[in-house]
Amino acid sequence: MKKLILWLFASLAFVSGAQAAGGGIAWDKFPKERVTDMAALQNGAKLFVNYCLNCHAAAFLRYNRLRDIGLTEDQIKKNLMFATDRVGDTMKVALDPKEAKDWFGGVPPDLTLIARSRSAAGQGTGADYVYTYLRTYYRDDTKATGWNNLAFPSVGMPHVLWELQGQQRAIYADEKDPHDASKTVHVFKGFEPITKGTLTPAEYNLAVADLVAFLHWMGEPNQGDRVRLGVWVLIFLAIFTVIAWRLNAAFWKDVK
Repeated sequence: MKKLILWLFASLAFVSGAQAAGGGIAWDKFPKERVTDMAALQNGAKLFVNYCLNCHAAAFLRYNRLRDIGLTEDQIKKNLMFATDRVGDTMKVALDPKEAKDWFGGVPPDLTLIARSRSAAGQGTGADYVYTYLRTYYRDDTKATGWNNLAFPSVGMPHVLWELQGQQRAIYADEKDPHDASKTVHVFKGFEPITKGTLTPAEYNLAVADLVAFLHWMGEPNQGDRVRLGVWVLIFLAIFTVIAWRLNAAFWKDVK
């Protein structure tokens, strides 16, 4: 219970911080079809344990649950388990919370439900937010980490995927405020590449989509079964409604 309470506080801090710091940029749409693609989920799991699990835990998911995305226990043990030797353990990290607070200004939140926890009316889902967030990092020498983010300005987390994406800078221009001609506003115009990454822009976007797909799946591993069961329940209710309607008519046909 104590761990659950701590996780909730950490998640709320992350979400509220993002909402307070965010400048309200439009979120890109996460390609939802990746959630049902086993190859995408497996690649997302690989990216998660290699780039995210160093600092961010997923303490409400066990490694052996990855069998649901087509992996064997042997594959899980050999390729995805770096913090434990038992496949039944949860995805925890060894990062000390006090050290994390000194390094990043806060404790990295648990990511088990992160792709399902943040949404905003008119902007999109939590998956849309994370998909946008991981693709809008840029170099900013005024920040302690050397990085900033359009979706989460002044973010404390550095860009852990920069080797894949490469480095880019944000281009801004001063324009007249449309509501007050006597003022100027700083308007984002786009990104300018600095160095290339190991992936092309299209490949990087696909890799991020796979990672977000895994984060989305991780929040509810049985979502596919739930959807399939829900379809059969609706079919049953539709058939039962017809039967009940006709049965009711048969019972009351002779009643005047």
